Amino acid sequence: MSENYVVLLGTKGGPAIRTGSSMPTSNLYHLGRRDIVVDCGLGVTKGLVDQGFALKDLSLIFITHLHSDHFLELGPLIHTAWVAGLKTPVEVYGPSGLEACWHGFLASMKCDIDLRIEDEGRPDLAALVSIHPIAEGAFFERDGLTVSAIRTVHPPLVDCFALSFRTDKVHVVCSGDTAPFDAMSDFARGADLLVHEAMLEAALPALLERVGNGSDKLYQHWLRSHTFAHDAARIAAEAGVKRLALSHLIPSDDPTFTKEDWDAATSEYAGELSVLIGFDGLKIHL
Repeated sequence: MSENYVVLLGTKGGPAIRTGSSMPTSNLYHLGRRDIVVDCGLGVTKGLVDQGFALKDLSLIFITHLHSDHFLELGPLIHTAWVAGLKTPVEVYGPSGLEACWHGFLASMKCDIDLRIEDEGRPDLAALVSIHPIAEGAFFERDGLTVSAIRTVHPPLVDCFALSFRTDKVHVVCSGDTAPFDAMSDFARGADLLVHEAMLEAALPALLERVGNGSDKLYQHWLRSHTFAHDAARIAAEAGVKRLALSHLIPSDDPTFTKEDWDAATSEYAGELSVLIGFDGLKIHL
């Protein structure tokens, strides 16, 4: 039986990168014999390669919602896999609107794709990829893997999903982007690992100043659409999960705030569960 693990490829909340920054959200789940990419923020392709993943073996991708830090590199990942030897189908599951984004990418790259098909004999890229909608409840069941979804609270978007990945050996839950809400505890009940977004409350004023071109609207978005680290730990404790990994960190690139600050934010629940503060490339064995 294959080893089960999760790799946090990109752990930064938000699409911007700066000198010394971590990369936006992307993950690799290896469950049973399946390699699953969850979210495709900027840097996902290199993150996969750095883990020794052969891009030509790409087959299954889930996108939690249509914010750029979660799907900006979807098209480039698939295209790069294609030029690296991909010739087998790729299934992509995501919210309404993702198919239009994929077709827009194909249109933007038409001259290159057509040239490589004609000049290099590559297979038709469009024919290899299928886009499927995520629906609440169990929407994917195959080869011993069941994937379920619930909608999260991430206004103004509506089609935002938390995802549960379950085999007969392991249960992993990804929160997606969300404000805290009661149903998450039941959704993640007893999971081996909950990967949950987290925000450090004390760091937000300095982050807003560093962003530079935002306003109080951005600050209010953080407050109504994301989860403080202490609330993520509370949800994990209520759910009785074995381990919590904090990711999609807001902020992840302010040297003023260190791991000790994140640990302090979750210390109330540290006796009840194991809390991992995510960083790019963190591999979590299950």
